[in-house]
Amino acid sequence: MSHIALISTPWPLFNRPSIQLGTLKAFVREKVPGVDVEAFYAYLTVAEGLGYGPYGRISESTWLGEALYAGLLYPEKQPQLARFWRRKTAADRSGDLPGFEPLSSRLGRLTQQILDRVEWGAYLLAGFSICYGQLTSTLYFIRKIKEKAPGLKVVVGGPACAGELGQSLLNVFPDIDFVVQGEGELPLTGLIEALKKRKAPVAVSGLLSRVSSVEATPFAQVPHLDALPPPDYADYFSLLKGLAPEKRFQPRIPMEISRGCWWRKSSGTGGPSGCAFCNLNLQWKGYRAKSHGRILRELDTLTDRYQALSVSFMDNLLPARGLARLFGEMKNLQKDFRLFSEIRAKTPPDVLAAMGTAGMRQVQVGVEALSSLLLRKINKGTTAMDNVEIMKNCEIPGFPDLAGNLILEFPSSDEKDVEETLANLDFVLPFRPLKAIPFWLGYGSPVWRRPAAFGINRVSHHAHYTRLFPKEVLKKLRVMIQGYQGPVRYQHRLWQPVRDKIDAWHRFYSACHKTPGSDPILTFQDGREFMIIRQRRPGRYDMTHKLRGSSRRIYLFCHTQRPLTRILEGFPGFGEDQIRPFLRMMVDKRLMFREGDRFLSLAIPVKRA
Repeated sequence: MSHIALISTPWPLFNRPSIQLGTLKAFVREKVPGVDVEAFYAYLTVAEGLGYGPYGRISESTWLGEALYAGLLYPEKQPQLARFWRRKTAADRSGDLPGFEPLSSRLGRLTQQILDRVEWGAYLLAGFSICYGQLTSTLYFIRKIKEKAPGLKVVVGGPACAGELGQSLLNVFPDIDFVVQGEGELPLTGLIEALKKRKAPVAVSGLLSRVSSVEATPFAQVPHLDALPPPDYADYFSLLKGLAPEKRFQPRIPMEISRGCWWRKSSGTGGPSGCAFCNLNLQWKGYRAKSHGRILRELDTLTDRYQALSVSFMDNLLPARGLARLFGEMKNLQKDFRLFSEIRAKTPPDVLAAMGTAGMRQVQVGVEALSSLLLRKINKGTTAMDNVEIMKNCEIPGFPDLAGNLILEFPSSDEKDVEETLANLDFVLPFRPLKAIPFWLGYGSPVWRRPAAFGINRVSHHAHYTRLFPKEVLKKLRVMIQGYQGPVRYQHRLWQPVRDKIDAWHRFYSACHKTPGSDPILTFQDGREFMIIRQRRPGRYDMTHKLRGSSRRIYLFCHTQRPLTRILEGFPGFGEDQIRPFLRMMVDKRLMFREGDRFLSLAIPVKRA
């Protein structure tokens, strides 16, 4: 029997198993007879040892996690990293975390305990998945494992290994023997077959090797996702079951419906496709999705097998069609799911309603901006109106809650983008606040590929990497997060009013929802011939507005965004000179949103969808 170790190091979310490890383990066991695969969830053991609270806060910041293991990798850099830690925790408002030195020391002991429990020399191969925030922890684990078992072959893969990133890892770190550049199933099984036969793995598709003199093809993908077995998370649940009772929790099961991004199409400028800031799909070629029948069977199987009902769909983008039917069929499984997924802002209300009835509790929506001018620059394919509409819809009782980001400081943004954003923020106050995220430059993104088109002069490593790695290492290394020369300080000043307004938005929304079960902030009650719109105000009486007859009907008609021409067609008994003043009054009162000649009513029904 050949033994394979698959390892995920800190800092993924501790409350769910690694979909990378679970999927690879199931695939290798099915496709390569006589191989025993063991998955090591090192991050869960570290989280239990540090405490779930501190671990969770560290995992929210790429740089905090990378700094801790950089100090273990390069002890001579610890004084510099300790200063960086103090500044970063203060900036991130994580001052309640322990200091760098005691936390680093504790982390080193925990990691050593994990490594000492395993006889690494008994394994044929050790594979590591490197995602965001896992670079230094993976390198440290590899170094320590190689010290214990110098002959053990090591392969790495994941988003941090795409393109030049993977080749540079192979060039800089001699403890790494192989790098998977795309998705892992076929390259990993090809590598294992070669190692079992004691054959040099020459030109395995999708695999870089320091012993191969032949260049392999960059991708080797499973053509049809239905061919994949369900992920195997047995090792994670066994580890969780072995923890002290007070340390156990109910985890989320990760599952994928698709891979890739169907939005990665031409920007119309002849440049790279997809959202300008995005580098999430470097390891995929094209877009593939599982069939509905397969999705339902896998969801049913995984939740039965692991006796858990919280599921996170890990897709970068759900399929564009058939979602209402798919989630309607999920409801028929008769399980009380708690689901999470990422969706586009143009997801229609019937899909949101089907998601809600299936058990979707929260959706991460690709909002990114509340300025249509800026949305065009980042090639999002949506408008501010689209974003306001889905933010409104996700406030409707029975629909999933919305989580979303607002990208600040995009390099080519200007005063008009900020002005539009500030104006539109006034209309979304009743809805769940977005999180302000400063733009960061990702390797492989369209902005990275065409920096001059976005006002960037020069691309280099992000400055924080100079604190993590010695100069001689960084000269040869290619990394996921890039730095750049451009209008960085100007952009920071430009977007400060938006940052302040978002902070005020969070305070306002929290004040309106201090009491559990509070009603949405802006709602309407329909009385058949009239309607009452209610605006909740913290510390003051609610403000109410009454609409009657045609005013009520027009307001209900605009529950979905409507162009003025459709409104006029829908109400032929009223002229434009009568309808426009009503719409203007509704916009002035922030009861409707206007973009160009399109209008959207903002109040939501009090009844559950």
